Amino acid sequence: MTKKKPTKKKTVKAPTKKKLPSLKELKDNLIIEQDKYIRLFAEFENYKRRTAKERLDLYKTAGKEVISSLLPVLDDFKRAMSSESNAQEEDEGLRLIFNKFSETLKNQGLIEIEVKTGDIFDPEIHEAISQIPSTNDDQKGKVIDIIQEGYKLGDSIIAFPKVVVAQ
Repeated sequence: MTKKKPTKKKTVKAPTKKKLPSLKELKDNLIIEQDKYIRLFAEFENYKRRTAKERLDLYKTAGKEVISSLLPVLDDFKRAMSSESNAQEEDEGLRLIFNKFSETLKNQGLIEIEVKTGDIFDPEIHEAISQIPSTNDDQKGKVIDIIQEGYKLGDSIIAFPKVVVAQ
């Protein structure tokens, strides 16, 4: 006769009733989660806008260093164009090269800052090289002479116009 092993009786505990959240608690949790979602979505949209703007600014100013290094050449060209020369054929060739060069820079986004004598001096836009005493009170704080042109690339100034200001 074989002995049967005694079997252990498994005791099953009666399931404890968990307290179910009330409808008000569920609504409150839903509102909190919706608020988190909306804030996260808004933050992501701001991130997308900011990176798109930064990328656009980068494209606009990608050639800033090259264009900045060409500005002295452009200024020298302007000085050569303004000096009188006897040979008209050389002047015409020089004009054609100058026009092509300046148009190429304009196509890359270079904008010449327009400064006229008599404009009010603005330190945000102009760079004062020197100051001279004014002959009358109307000239005080105004541009008397323009030494060198200024340039912008997109919205940022890469070379300030150099001017003489009346005191």
